[in-house]
Amino acid sequence: MQTYIPIATAVLVLLTVAVILLRVFWLRIPAKLRYLLLRAAIAILLLQILSTVTKWTTTSDHLNALFYAAAVASYELLLLLFARLRPRWLTSLSSVVLLIPVFSFSILFPLTSLFNPPPPPPISLGDHLFYEKLPWDTGDPATDGADFFIFYKPPFAPFLRHKIKRPTLSNVQCNVAAASIAFEPDRKSLRIDCPPWPDRPLIDTRSLHIPVR
Repeated sequence: MQTYIPIATAVLVLLTVAVILLRVFWLRIPAKLRYLLLRAAIAILLLQILSTVTKWTTTSDHLNALFYAAAVASYELLLLLFARLRPRWLTSLSSVVLLIPVFSFSILFPLTSLFNPPPPPPISLGDHLFYEKLPWDTGDPATDGADFFIFYKPPFAPFLRHKIKRPTLSNVQCNVAAASIAFEPDRKSLRIDCPPWPDRPLIDTRSLHIPVR
């Protein structure tokens, strides 16, 4: 993912320039279109906030990233339109201050999903649960690891998913490449089976049991 940071930065800059140009020519845009753009920006931003809070997304990482980019552009547009209100010295200063965090790493990083290759196929757990195992690279195989994204997919809307847990394991703890997830016998929790390395014992077993009921 780090590889795509420069590309994501360029996308964010271009997106910001496009929003600034939209603000410059705002009064030249037909009133009905301005009305639609304003309400669309509010709706997209609210939906993104709702998605973040509730952890509901679509099953497509690229579509989620595209909607996230639209939410960032909507936020910028609303700030620039806010700067038109009086007193302008105060609203402009407030808009600049609120715009600066847009270029932080926490905002930029999700945009890298626009360029990431498709994730490995999800693995079904049953009971409408599945998980995705996304390896990450630290540059040292001894400390590499993976994130395990556990989702619930409602049967009435298979294009949506709800993130339940996101456990993380590294090779310091066990052999992550051989790790898998399965239900415990009580069907109320999940267990990550991560075999230890031959030359050292398994550590930090507290992270291997995940309640889901």
